[in-house]
Amino acid sequence: MGKVTLQTIADRLGVSRATVSYAFSRPDQVSDGLRRRVMEVADELGYAGPNPTARSLRLGRAGALGLLFSETLAYAFADPYAIGFFQGLATAAEDAGVGLLILPIPHGDRRTDTVRDAVVDAFCVVSLPDHHPALAEVLARKLPVVVVDEPYVEGHALVGIDEPAAGAEAAGHLLGLGHRRLGIAMVGLHDDGYTGWADPARREGAVFEAMRMRMTGYRTACEAAGLGWPAVPFYEVARNSRDMGRKAGHALLSADPRPTAILTNTDVLALGVLDAAADLGLEVPGDLSVVGFSDSAAEEAGLTTIRQPKQEIGEAAGRMLLSGSEIEPGRRVFPHELVVRASTAPLRS
Repeated sequence: MGKVTLQTIADRLGVSRATVSYAFSRPDQVSDGLRRRVMEVADELGYAGPNPTARSLRLGRAGALGLLFSETLAYAFADPYAIGFFQGLATAAEDAGVGLLILPIPHGDRRTDTVRDAVVDAFCVVSLPDHHPALAEVLARKLPVVVVDEPYVEGHALVGIDEPAAGAEAAGHLLGLGHRRLGIAMVGLHDDGYTGWADPARREGAVFEAMRMRMTGYRTACEAAGLGWPAVPFYEVARNSRDMGRKAGHALLSADPRPTAILTNTDVLALGVLDAAADLGLEVPGDLSVVGFSDSAAEEAGLTTIRQPKQEIGEAAGRMLLSGSEIEPGRRVFPHELVVRASTAPLRS
């Protein structure tokens, strides 16, 4: 026998295809006896039920929200910031009775088929680089879209924090403590797998908008304090991991003169810098002050950082997408907060 379909069952029973479909999807529209006969024949023929994807397309509602982000799935379930954001998004999805279809796009992956084939009602796009073809595919689907962090797309909504202000506050904290020999460790400038010293061209050509804006804040604070931005040692890493932070820390702390303070754009990198300081026998904050970003893995380590409301951002993005009302375009800015802990102190005289 060939593939069993609703029509196969309808032919066996001598009823219409619509009647068989109702027996599965709208049982209140058929008698109990007829539904029982449909199920018996379906069981006999080995038919499990209508294809849920095809059914969702007919109804115009998939019952799922697509989550598109620029990392691997393994990373997403390990990174503290991503976990907090996912919790907020999942809360909104659960309250609306829909599921989440996770669509990871690792750095350097330019494929669009996962987006094109995704059976979803809306897309939440998180931290894609500028001009990524997957974003163009999302927009071509003409479904509701909310972008989180980056990139801003004219005519659509973006949810995040004031990145330049947050960057300036992080750098300004160290400068206010008297530090003038700063080093910077950052991830998320490019998606080309590079790790090493970032010259001015790599900094200015960063393809992730939020990181460009965060660097703008760093630069603004440094220049206001009389520091030449191009001369600030700047180490770029390809992945947001503690090992990469350690590598960056060793590179920065090998400079002569050695930095008295290091800025990082994630807490995970900052923890790695603390590891490097310990390797070299440096006291934190006596010999070195360190600032992280996001307050997602910082409290236990006593790390000074910028707090982002990650769960609130995730929940807000989800509720905007699932409210059923038209989404207002433009930026929705959530407040950030400098949280000062034990990893920073005034410069020793």
